[in-house]
Amino acid sequence: MADMQSLVTRLEKAVVKLESLAAGSVGAVESADAAKYVQAYDSLINGPVGEFLKYSSDIGGDVKTQAEMVLTGINLQREVLVKASQCQQPADKDLSTFLAPLSSKIQEIQNFREKNRGSKLFNHLSAVSESIPALGWVAMAPKPGPFVKEMMDAATFYTNRVLKEYKDVSKNHVDWVRAYLNIWTELQAYIKEHHTTGLSWSKTGPKAGSAPLAPSAPSAPKVGPGPPPPPPGGPPPPPPPPSSAPSQADDTVTRSQLFAELNKGEDITKALKHVPDTMKTHKNPLLKKVGGPKPYTTPKPSVFTSGKPVAKKKEPTVLELEGKKWRVENYENATNLEITDTELKQVVYIYKCVNSTIQVKGKINSITVDNCKKLGLVFEDAVGIVEIINSKDVKLQVLGKVPTVSINKTDGCHVYLSKDSLKCEIISATSSEMNILVPGSDGEFSEFPVPEQFKTVYNGQKLVTTVTEIAG
Repeated sequence: MADMQSLVTRLEKAVVKLESLAAGSVGAVESADAAKYVQAYDSLINGPVGEFLKYSSDIGGDVKTQAEMVLTGINLQREVLVKASQCQQPADKDLSTFLAPLSSKIQEIQNFREKNRGSKLFNHLSAVSESIPALGWVAMAPKPGPFVKEMMDAATFYTNRVLKEYKDVSKNHVDWVRAYLNIWTELQAYIKEHHTTGLSWSKTGPKAGSAPLAPSAPSAPKVGPGPPPPPPGGPPPPPPPPSSAPSQADDTVTRSQLFAELNKGEDITKALKHVPDTMKTHKNPLLKKVGGPKPYTTPKPSVFTSGKPVAKKKEPTVLELEGKKWRVENYENATNLEITDTELKQVVYIYKCVNSTIQVKGKINSITVDNCKKLGLVFEDAVGIVEIINSKDVKLQVLGKVPTVSINKTDGCHVYLSKDSLKCEIISATSSEMNILVPGSDGEFSEFPVPEQFKTVYNGQKLVTTVTEIAG
C-alpha cells in the first residue's frame, strides 16, 4: 500500500512539471510574436523616421527642433508597444493615465506651431502639427489605420504649400515632404499587418497599471531592429499572503456565544441601564428646546471643481512688417486697422482677429485670413491668392483685381467683387454659408450663394459630380 501511495505522489509531481513546461512554451511563443511587432516598429523608426530627421536637420531652425519633438513622441509610442507586448489591456480609466505622456507630447508639438506663427517655415510646422495626432492610433479601435490616413490627409494642405514654394528652389524641402508623408504611409501598412482592429495587447501577464509611461529623451534612430522585449518568464511570483478572514473555529465560537445570549430569555434585559426622567424628552421640557438629532438625508453628489477658473491669457496684438510679411494678430473690436506703404512682393497674414475691420491699401502679393471671427477685410489689388481658413463670419471686399479667392473650413463668408474682378475664381472646401456679391450697373450688389450640396455618379469610366439644388 505504501508503494502504491509513493507511485501516485510521483505521478502527480510529473504531471505538475509537464503542465508548467507547456505553459512556459506557450508564453515563449506569444513573447516571440510580440517581439515581432516591436521589431517591425523599430524598422519604421530606422527607415522613414530616420530619413525625415536627416532632411529636417539639413533644413535646420524650427523644423529641426520640431522634428526632435516628433522623435520623442515616436519613442514614447514604442514604449507603449513594448508594454502592450508584455501586459494585458488595462481599464479605460487606467489607459488614459498610461497614455498621458504621449498625449502631452502631441500637444507640445502642436503648441510649438502656435508659438512660431511668424516663422518662415510655418507651413512645415503646420504640416506636422495637423498630422501628429496620428500617434494616438494606439487608443483608436476598431479602425486605427483609417484614423492615421485621415490625419495624413490633414497635412497635405500644408505640404502642398511647401512643394509649391520650394519645388524650383530647394530639393531638400521637397525631399522633406516626401520623407514626412512616408512615415504615415508606412505606419498605415504596419498597423494593417500587426494591429488591424486596434492595439494588440498580450493575453497573458499582468494588466498594464495606471502608472504613466516614463517619457524618454530624444534619441537618434537605432541601427537595426532593437532587442525583443524580455519574455514574461522568470521565477514564479510569491504566494499570496494568508487570508485575514476569520477561521471556521472562530465562526463556531461566535455562533455559540450568540445562542447563549438568546437562551437567557427575559434575563437578557437585566443588562440594560435605567433611564432617569431628567433624560426623557417627554418629561424634561429643556430637552425639547435643544431638539433631537436631524433625520438622515441622502448626501448630494459633490461637483468636481478644479478651483478658481483660470483667466485665459490674452495674447499681445501685432501689426508689423517682418521681412516681406505683414502680421496682423489678436485684435478685438478694432475698426480702423490699416496697412499702407505696401509692395508687390509683400504678403499679409491675419490671425485670430475678432469683430475687427482691416483695410489693405496698394497692390499686394497675397492675403491669408486664419482663425478669425466677424472680420471685415477690404483690399485694393492682389496678384496672388486670397485665402480664408478656419474662420467664421468673414466679409471680404475687393476694390480692384484678384485672380483667386480660396475658402477652406469656414462657416459664413461674403465676398464682394468689383467690376474689375468678375473673372475671379472661387475655390471652396469644407465650408458653408458662402455668398458671392456681384455689382450691377446701378451700383447695387446681387447675391449668389455658393453651392454646398453635390451629386456624384459613376458613368462607366469616371466619377461625374454635379451641383444639386434643393427644391422648395
